[in-house]
Amino acid sequence: MEQIREKLKAFVNNRWLVFVCAMWVQSCAGVGYLFGSISPVIKSAMGYNQRQIAILGVAKDLGDSIGFVAGSCCEILPMWVILLIGVVQNFVGYGLVWLVIANILPDLPLWVLCVAIFVGTNGETYYNTAALVSCVQNFPKSRGPVVGILKGFAGLSGAILTQVYTMINFPNEAALIFMVAVGPSIVVIALMFIVRPVGGHKQVRPSDGSSFLFTYSVCLILAAYLLGVLVLEDIVGINQTLVTLLGVLLIILILLPVIIPILLVFASEPSPPVEENLLPKPEKQESGRFEQNENEVILSEVEDEKPPEVDSLPLLERQKRIAHLQAKLFQAAAEGAVRVKRKRGPRRGEDFTLLQALIKADFWLMFFSLVLAAGSGLTVIDNLGQICQSLGYSDTSIFVSMVSIFNFLGRVGGGYFSETIIRKYAFPRPVAMAVVQVIMAFGLLYYALGWPGQIYVTTVLTGLGYGAHWAIVPASASELFGLKSFGALYNFLALASPAGSLIFSGAIASGIYDYYAEKQASLRQPVSGSLLTIPLRDDDSLTCEGSICYSLTCALMSGVCMAAMVLSLIVVYRTRSVYAQLYGKSCN
Repeated sequence: MEQIREKLKAFVNNRWLVFVCAMWVQSCAGVGYLFGSISPVIKSAMGYNQRQIAILGVAKDLGDSIGFVAGSCCEILPMWVILLIGVVQNFVGYGLVWLVIANILPDLPLWVLCVAIFVGTNGETYYNTAALVSCVQNFPKSRGPVVGILKGFAGLSGAILTQVYTMINFPNEAALIFMVAVGPSIVVIALMFIVRPVGGHKQVRPSDGSSFLFTYSVCLILAAYLLGVLVLEDIVGINQTLVTLLGVLLIILILLPVIIPILLVFASEPSPPVEENLLPKPEKQESGRFEQNENEVILSEVEDEKPPEVDSLPLLERQKRIAHLQAKLFQAAAEGAVRVKRKRGPRRGEDFTLLQALIKADFWLMFFSLVLAAGSGLTVIDNLGQICQSLGYSDTSIFVSMVSIFNFLGRVGGGYFSETIIRKYAFPRPVAMAVVQVIMAFGLLYYALGWPGQIYVTTVLTGLGYGAHWAIVPASASELFGLKSFGALYNFLALASPAGSLIFSGAIASGIYDYYAEKQASLRQPVSGSLLTIPLRDDDSLTCEGSICYSLTCALMSGVCMAAMVLSLIVVYRTRSVYAQLYGKSCN
């Protein structure tokens, strides 16, 4: 009996169980990605025009990204409290929207719905923060895969919730909003006492590699399954019984990773864990590698005094030049010829607070690169319902689910890809960010040029590129600015999405859409004769038809993504020596 009790205790405190439960939390934490399915329902019920829907979209994006409170609270409150706050906000915010759309409450002003959507979507920041902070601390040496998988499930949640909604077969579309309010709340309440830091850095085992491989396999199977279901629904059409069976199979696939902690605890012989450092430290390598001990202030002087061309030299030559400069500084300091400056604040690779990070150029370069690229991707996601309708597609949920699936693959793949280029090819992680920004630029340009299958290509590439950002950037921030204030750092960087969306969706995309909608409406008016003298009103619900509605917007955002790529390459150039120190390699 005592042995069973010990096994259960080990199971509850196993970092892989925490990781799996965090995946389940994230699988319903991305309700904001359902806005493409929710917005047509709100637009129809409330009679809004596209600019008003865009305002709601910006409110949603702000709620999804303003996580200062969540980031600060995770440093002083238990994780279950953080998750509970998210549950309350999600339920209250989207519950109010559902009451209005279902005509249980009278119509409310637009600003009230904006506040409700902001509050409801802001609950996601508490889910994300609790899951990411807990698991990054539990897996400090596997940040790329962990962040990629967790953010991947958040991106996939739109497709998962859509499939569950289809399986339940609600009588009306407004019920989707009800499910968004109730479903995630139930899941998170069930798991909120499990998702937490559990000293995972002391639970490292040789089986971790195979465990991650199994998790990646489940992710790929899950994405392929959802994509296959979408193809069946779109091409063949399936009855409700088969939809229900497919939904049950989906839930089984989502639950499948729990096999990992069960096998680790109950089906394997106990073995002494290997302790893993919670924070990154430079590995000892070649003779030119220096330890950060009592000489740290001299090394700080070396960083200030060395010529810029030293960084571009080959590894051995660079080490010789730095060693020579260091020896001269030691001698000068001993003779009193120079006064060694004491280090002011942390250096990159150490623990920063948010305020300390805000004075670093690298932090702002990453932020503005996200504003341009992630803001462009989010604009496509938020307007996907209207993009599909403008091209003549009546069922927008298929494309919303598709972008969710490739968003998921982008996040999982982005984490794996960025980890690979560090471990195998010695490139800084932001190189991966520059690559995916080029992919996004091509996808947006493809739509702008009106090439065949434009909606499919743009949906796939934008989903992949946008999703990859949210695996690469948090991992990069944790490496450059530490884990101590990771929650606050991550949530500040997350502000980049609504900032970009405010520019590209709230101003540019909606303005261009309404311009062409009004132009098309004015061309149709003479047909009715009696309407010739009736002006268009601001509250009329206008609809634009054809690829022209978003082609100019996509062309502009394609250029913006290339500008973001340039910023990412600047970060690569500035941080290559930091990654060489963190991973014991020469990052070229």
